[in-house]
Amino acid sequence: MAILEKIRKRTTVLILIIGLALFAFVISGIFTGPGLGGTKVGSAVGEVNGEVISIDAFRQKMEFASGQFGDQATSTQIVNSVWDRELRSTILKQQFEALGLDIEQDQIMELIRNNPSFTQNPQFLDENGFFDETAFRNFIADLRINAPQQYNLWLENEQALVDAAKEQRYFDLIGAGVGATLKEGELEYHLANDRVDIRYVRVPYSNIPDSTISISKEEIAAYIKAHEDDFQQDASRDIRYVYFEEKASQADEAAIETAMTELLGDRMEYLEEFDSTATIPGFRNTPDVAVFLDRYSDTKYDTLYKAAAELPAQFSDTIFTLNPGEIYGPYRDGNFYRITRMMDRKPAGSVKASHILITYQGAERANPEITRTQEEAAERAEELLEEAQKADVVFAQLARDNSDGPSGPRGGDLGYFEEGIMTPKFNDFAFGNPVGTIGLVETEFGYHIVKVDDKRDLVRVANFSRLIEPSEETVNTLFTEATTFEMAVTDDKKGYAEKAAEKNYQVRPVNKLKAMDENLPGLGAQRRIVQWAFNEETEVGDVRRFDLNNGYAIAQLTATHRKGLMSVEDASVQVLPILRKQRKAEQIMSANQGKSMEEIASANGVSVASASALNAKTPTIAGAGREPVVVGTAVIMDSGVTSGLIEGESGVFKLEVTTKEVAPAMENYAPYALNLQNGLRGRVSSEVYNALKEKAEVEDNRSVFY
Repeated sequence: MAILEKIRKRTTVLILIIGLALFAFVISGIFTGPGLGGTKVGSAVGEVNGEVISIDAFRQKMEFASGQFGDQATSTQIVNSVWDRELRSTILKQQFEALGLDIEQDQIMELIRNNPSFTQNPQFLDENGFFDETAFRNFIADLRINAPQQYNLWLENEQALVDAAKEQRYFDLIGAGVGATLKEGELEYHLANDRVDIRYVRVPYSNIPDSTISISKEEIAAYIKAHEDDFQQDASRDIRYVYFEEKASQADEAAIETAMTELLGDRMEYLEEFDSTATIPGFRNTPDVAVFLDRYSDTKYDTLYKAAAELPAQFSDTIFTLNPGEIYGPYRDGNFYRITRMMDRKPAGSVKASHILITYQGAERANPEITRTQEEAAERAEELLEEAQKADVVFAQLARDNSDGPSGPRGGDLGYFEEGIMTPKFNDFAFGNPVGTIGLVETEFGYHIVKVDDKRDLVRVANFSRLIEPSEETVNTLFTEATTFEMAVTDDKKGYAEKAAEKNYQVRPVNKLKAMDENLPGLGAQRRIVQWAFNEETEVGDVRRFDLNNGYAIAQLTATHRKGLMSVEDASVQVLPILRKQRKAEQIMSANQGKSMEEIASANGVSVASASALNAKTPTIAGAGREPVVVGTAVIMDSGVTSGLIEGESGVFKLEVTTKEVAPAMENYAPYALNLQNGLRGRVSSEVYNALKEKAEVEDNRSVFY
């Protein structure tokens, strides 16, 4: 079942079609021969340990994935998703082939027999409702002849089944070699259950200002060299940009408000076709709101009735109190200016009710498991009605305990509904009785003990709306500003920041862009800018204008970072805090060597504190934070013993164990050993794949094509 769950989670085909000759039984092979065959070798989108991933095959995967994702992802997100899956697929396939790992005929058919998408499909079932293997085989054979496109999809799904089974078997084999001994279980038990109480003194590193610690470039370089694995980086780029956003100016907004206000009242308009002047009703007085809004508004007339909660939150209280014919506005609602006219009010137009449904055998939509008769249902409903009408009864709990309806778990709550939504008798009771009424209603669904919980008015409003957008003059001015700045910084690349400051433009830096990144802070998805930054012809200092959907970005490439070991400048942000902490620890330990806890506290302006019930599994000290080395030291010490100086995470410690409580011995540590083993095996797939990926030689050419 683990394999099936994994397959169900796949949203797209993960792996290239592997030569079908590997399998003695692959469904398409049995029925139809070799199928899709090999991939056409063209330009490579990547290479994994010398194995090429052709762009042709990758594009096929992209097409399939695009259909799966729909409009929910950008093309770059789909590319990255397909690449991650192809990379995983290729790396694992190489392992399968190296080990000779194969899937037998009975295992493949077992997968199909246990996959609900096949076993619950009526066309694959026999007359007794069981999966018919022959019908399934005939279906696949028919696809190849009469529906080649669907057949190709089947080939990919089939291969995904096979490869998922291989993957599961591969990780199961590795997991079988992962275990935990009883001795390890005993250690796990004591790490979680042994407790110590301590007295301690801590000299925080913050007592020494950073400004007093001098770290040279040579020291940073030496640290990087000693920890090369921690300071590897992918190729990246640093850019900065000034964003010229196309948005309405204050003058534009004022003009929109003025234009809307002018359309509120009636006006005289010359009608050329009649050679006469006529009075044109404004929004306040027009008898045909729909026609007026069609002509002058950026939104249509919405005739639905609405509750106060469905109106713009900031203005709903005011709008809801309007009388029919009254108006409110102009007011700003998001990206629109609106004027709202009250058209109609429906008092108590929406009711909130709860019910307890008692159904019976034969009632509409009754659960087949219900066996009570209609007479028994009526009798039970009368009993519950009497109970529900008692003053101290919680109706919601009564519904949860007794209702046969789907709303039972929600306490019978049906929410708000308008007239005509519910079945007629239920509707008439809910709308015909005051709030708080509890009564019995019989419908085609059974007997309902109904409680009227609330009623609220509904209103119908007309919104005269204008989108807030920049005028043509504003757009032209913005273009001129962007172009002028672009020309200025192109001529003087080193003066980018200064020229932006002269105009009070905000310069936004974006550092460590990766080749397949897409989103830029403040701009969203801007793949073109990233591609430009990684173009071989783009040099540090180069400037380019990008036309966006709502403005312009004048971008400059400020730095390039090669793949490999970080430079001193790039790594200093990470290394400086580490080296400063080490230097501070040395100073504190040197100044306090040989002193008692009280002497250390007095000399450093701190106090001796205490902490209780510490254990190695949760190494946190109240007031000091997470301190695994300090707590680990305390746990292995004996009661009454005082430690030396300990270099911790937040400062230098000295401690004394005041109480030590060793958990009593167990007869059998198997449960702890089993939990430890299960935890280790649960990480096998991710840990093994990450190790293989780290070791693999991967050439990634995605940015060349996308």
